[in-house]
Amino acid sequence: MTTIPEEMEDRIKAVMDIMRVPPDEKIDLEKDYDPGFTGKWMKKKEAKETLVRGIRLLAEMQNKLYAQDQYALLIVLQALDAAGKDSTIKHVMSGINPQGVDVHSFKTPSGEELDHDYLWRNFKALPARGRIGIFNRSYYEEVLVVRVHPEFLASQKLPPILKDKHIWKRRFEEINNFEKYLVDNGIIVLKFFLYVSKEKQRERFLERALLPEKNWKFSTADMKERARWDEYITAYEDMFNHTSTEWAPWYVVPADHKWFTRLAVAAVIYNTMDKLNLAYPVVSEQQKQALLVAEKELENENGGPDDKAVRKVKAKAVASRKNKKKDKKKK
Repeated sequence: MTTIPEEMEDRIKAVMDIMRVPPDEKIDLEKDYDPGFTGKWMKKKEAKETLVRGIRLLAEMQNKLYAQDQYALLIVLQALDAAGKDSTIKHVMSGINPQGVDVHSFKTPSGEELDHDYLWRNFKALPARGRIGIFNRSYYEEVLVVRVHPEFLASQKLPPILKDKHIWKRRFEEINNFEKYLVDNGIIVLKFFLYVSKEKQRERFLERALLPEKNWKFSTADMKERARWDEYITAYEDMFNHTSTEWAPWYVVPADHKWFTRLAVAAVIYNTMDKLNLAYPVVSEQQKQALLVAEKELENENGGPDDKAVRKVKAKAVASRKNKKKDKKKK
């Protein structure tokens, strides 16, 4: 069983407090959050080593999440272009069993999706109990890109009377109620905004334009959206101020340094899952007896108790029990 030092847990809690958007408070994104922040309590090399240990922890927690079969985890990722959403998913989830994770990228709504309410396609993609779901962009696009581009709202098949000045307030309330419903049904909602600076975005766009191995990432649409930077920042601020709640707070993750972004996201996921008291199901007395019978039968198949495979597994069992005792003492 992998464990995390107490000092590291304190660091995680400290950085979470810095990144969390306080519910019922108004924030100014550019004044209150620094996209270049790294905490100054960990260097890049140490952060990478810590992330490797953290990924092992997440893998263990995922196993328990699946075995317990009570909770599901929904991770929502939003960001301006070139903030590193895809690479964050790739690195943070690198040690997770892919059979237990579903990643959904929500693009421009299809004709079928426009025939339904805006949450419909997200409802269909929610993770089942025991699984982790990742929304790479999400229903929040409906209060971001749709707000910045009025023509997108115009194309939605809503009654004209509902396309009024109160639509954004209504959608904030609908999203809050939706997330409260999810949490009340055991689907934990984690929301991350990867906050990249305008200058760092410029640098990454230049890399896409100049480096052959990154040319495929370049899109002229990204440049058009960059021209609307201030409009997006305003839309994000309003979104944070209305949808960061006690049950589903937003985390503004500095994204100018990808090594820090990945570690910060992994830390929040770890801390959240740790609080769920995930555990493997308790084996009944009847099952214990069946296990003992199976153990004896398997031991006697070849060389008996002195067989190499038997000794190897029993050593693992002893080590596992010792680690459990250590974990209990820490708690």
